Amino acid sequence: MEQHLKSKSRIITERALTGIVSAVVIMSAVYKLISGSDSEGAKNFVKWGLENQFKVIGTLELTLGILFLIPRTFSIGALFLTAYFGGAIATHLEHGEAKNILVPIIIIALVWIVSYLRNPAMFASLHKGNNKNG
Repeated sequence: MEQHLKSKSRIITERALTGIVSAVVIMSAVYKLISGSDSEGAKNFVKWGLENQFKVIGTLELTLGILFLIPRTFSIGALFLTAYFGGAIATHLEHGEAKNILVPIIIIALVWIVSYLRNPAMFASLHKGNNKNG
């Protein structure tokens, strides 16, 4: 869908949600990159057996937040953010922390809401009537 065919409220909503998701991811990244090994987040990584990965994960989050924010790389950013936060959900579940999966679920939902607002055609293959094989 071309930009001029979208309603103004849809564009504003899309941009606001893109900004919120990117801000949350980038702030989390910055926290990981500037925090010391005695921070609460770093202690969780030690508990999960990922003690040497705190800064690596922070760098990854920063990269994904930026990819999602830039229109040209938005689609790949959306896919990678979904995979990343799916991994976060799996990590929490693996370590008996089901109460901590709400935030990653919300972020994934927002990523896909923004994806739909930005390009509804990318969901066209999900419609039952568009199945070419059946």
